[in-house]
Amino acid sequence: MDAVLRELLVRQLDHWLPGALHRSRRATLALSYAGDPGTAEAALRVVAGFADRLRGRRLTVLVLAGGGPEVPARLGAVEATLPADVAVHVVPGDPARLPVVLKAAGAAGAPLLTLVDGGAPDPALLAATTTGRPAEVLLTAAATVALRPALTAAGFPLVAEVELVPVDGSPARRVAFGTGLDKSLEAFKDALWAVNGSADGSGDVPADGSGAIRYRDPAGGLLDVAGPPAAGPLRDELLAELSRHGPHTVTELRRHALTATAYRAVDAGRALTELLDTGAVARDPEHGRLGGDVLISAVPGPDARSTA
Repeated sequence: MDAVLRELLVRQLDHWLPGALHRSRRATLALSYAGDPGTAEAALRVVAGFADRLRGRRLTVLVLAGGGPEVPARLGAVEATLPADVAVHVVPGDPARLPVVLKAAGAAGAPLLTLVDGGAPDPALLAATTTGRPAEVLLTAAATVALRPALTAAGFPLVAEVELVPVDGSPARRVAFGTGLDKSLEAFKDALWAVNGSADGSGDVPADGSGAIRYRDPAGGLLDVAGPPAAGPLRDELLAELSRHGPHTVTELRRHALTATAYRAVDAGRALTELLDTGAVARDPEHGRLGGDVLISAVPGPDARSTA
């Protein structure tokens, strides 16, 4: 499970860092942990890979974690490979100290990506993560913790969450991402479906299924991570959304898939094509490209059935 979360962070950081360096001469990456800061080392390796783009920029990396003096020692070897433009500060404590640490680092007003791994998503903590311009946050918590309402209340206009469910029955975890940028949310969803589905990072899943994970879609149901996402559950969810709230444009349905399900926006296009082929929905205009302004409506009667 930790390997999957590490891969999500690495992929999101790969997307975030070039944009942050392009927008501003300074940026902050804040990594806070309620438990073991195992992903921090991988994050620093990603930063090292962007050394050539850091010239003339200032990146502050904050690592907030317990664990005592061994944490700086663990990160020291990677930190030694970083250019002088990167300042790494390891601060003892749990995620509850994040507001004070971000303020002391002067993170406000410039790009800020925050990881909160296992901390309680309380309002003060999340408010601190919104001070970046732009601000983005990746949260992990136990599966019983509701993350979406907390991120929405904090002011993140775009939020997506998914539950990671180990096949072997070990405890599930919830992952959520908040941002104001469509491209960043799309990158998060791409990262979700690019992970290999094995909790040890090897890509190999034993025959008994131990180490494998699935995603529990917010709309319900378990989705296999390996391979392209199954279209059936998304078809049903889009049809249900049309039945609940009436006609939507293709753009609105793509946004619904992006924010309310585990799927990507591109998956909505394929699902809508299949719904049109079965006659479960109708489009206006009837012909032409399935562009964003095409209006989709559910077809009442016997044809408006589940397409699972």
